[in-house]
Amino acid sequence: MSLIEFAQLLNDSELGTALRESVYAFPIVEGLHLIGLSLSVGLILFVDLRLLGWFLVDVSVEDVMRPLRPWLLGGFAVTIVTGILLFVAAAAKIMLLPVFIFKLLFIVLAGINAWWFEYRWGRRVDEWGDQSGLPQGVRIAGFTSLALWSLVVIAGRLIPYLSYE
Repeated sequence: MSLIEFAQLLNDSELGTALRESVYAFPIVEGLHLIGLSLSVGLILFVDLRLLGWFLVDVSVEDVMRPLRPWLLGGFAVTIVTGILLFVAAAAKIMLLPVFIFKLLFIVLAGINAWWFEYRWGRRVDEWGDQSGLPQGVRIAGFTSLALWSLVVIAGRLIPYLSYE
């Protein structure tokens, strides 16, 4: 079974049809998706700006990251679940859009960047997080995150405008 056939199967499923045809379900899922995205990417913005040394420079990186982490991860959880539901509702149409593939690519790259940051720097934030000049790798991770998540949001917003009818 090809990816296109699988997408068509999801699209034609009871869940896909119910979401797509419901007066309330699709807008509610889409609204929750945007709220989750606002929480996750919005809070990442604060962290990334701190990693770049452009925001809250008098606050340690750990003191910025620690209280935001549960909210950020919760936002991601909501975004992932609702994103899957939105995909199921229009999988056959969305799967054909190059911008959707780019969005997925940017999400994967942002995830790799986050993993690399956690592996290389995040576990030792107490060693470098109070320094006035943060390590170059930390700044690169912050800039990369900021760029990739911006691209995810832009690509996501383009999906409804580039959808084939």
